[in-house]
Amino acid sequence: MAERIVKEAQVPFESSGQRFDQIATELFQDFSRSRIQAWIKEGALLVDGKACKAKEKLLGGEVVSLDVALEEQEAHEAQDIPIDIVYEDEHILVINKPAGLVVHPAVGHREGTLLNAILHHAPETAHVPRAGIVHRLDKETTGLMVVAKTLQAQTDLVAQLQERSMGREYEAITIGVMTGGGMVDEPIGRHPTNRQRMAVEPIHGKDALTHYRLLKRFKNHTHIRLKLETGRTHQIRVHMSHIQYPLLGDPQYSGRLKMPKACGEELQITLRNFRRQALHAKRLELNHPFTGDWMEWEVDLPDDMAELLEVLDRDMVESGSKDSEYF
Repeated sequence: MAERIVKEAQVPFESSGQRFDQIATELFQDFSRSRIQAWIKEGALLVDGKACKAKEKLLGGEVVSLDVALEEQEAHEAQDIPIDIVYEDEHILVINKPAGLVVHPAVGHREGTLLNAILHHAPETAHVPRAGIVHRLDKETTGLMVVAKTLQAQTDLVAQLQERSMGREYEAITIGVMTGGGMVDEPIGRHPTNRQRMAVEPIHGKDALTHYRLLKRFKNHTHIRLKLETGRTHQIRVHMSHIQYPLLGDPQYSGRLKMPKACGEELQITLRNFRRQALHAKRLELNHPFTGDWMEWEVDLPDDMAELLEVLDRDMVESGSKDSEYF
């Protein structure tokens, strides 16, 4: 069944002379301008009960009314897939995604995705584009994601992402020993020859900014914390590889596994069995799309990354090296 939205508002007299679509976007801020323009074309947004063109200028005092049915988006099957819910209310859902779970259906992954799980857990998201998914994590990346349960919440959360006011922090383990933290400010675009990968692309790439700081330093690896200001595809993986500290276990950006020198047997086994990028979305911060309250969540590292750090630490001690360095 379609969800129905019925609203109306009077045009302020100080808005006299402005375009209909501009005024409507101001009056109904729960929705994006592109969606407002689409509703104007469809005749779902009226001025004093009559259809108007988006560019038509209003005088002030008119009543703008919205009456629209939100049809279900592209049909995807709701599937009973367990999800780790960190927080939920009637507007948003915050999830701790496990490794191996694809976020959105695509070629080769039509079922068994987080989107299918969301549709089962919150059927109302069938009326929201992408079932309310606002941002994605790669299949093998773990951690926090926010999902909008209403169109209004999705519009607000997307705006926070675009304005860079949503805080997202990650933890990762890199190959190589870093000497200090820093920032990578390099544009990212599709790789020129391998369409499955992204790359630093100075000419055609989109701006991308990643901050990183050291948490712990081992013999041949570094445990780091990262903060994103942009959200490009594979951003952390591409940026860390670009500065010659690729993520441990990353099949696309770190090359073939090479055992470090003087590597103990336990660490060798652990490294061979760690078959994903060591990346975890640790912390999420945002303004609640309905109340405006600032909200924060943080989740522990998954078991495989926590165990990997313990093995790296033991390898330092057993090799006779000085203790791993904390920062």
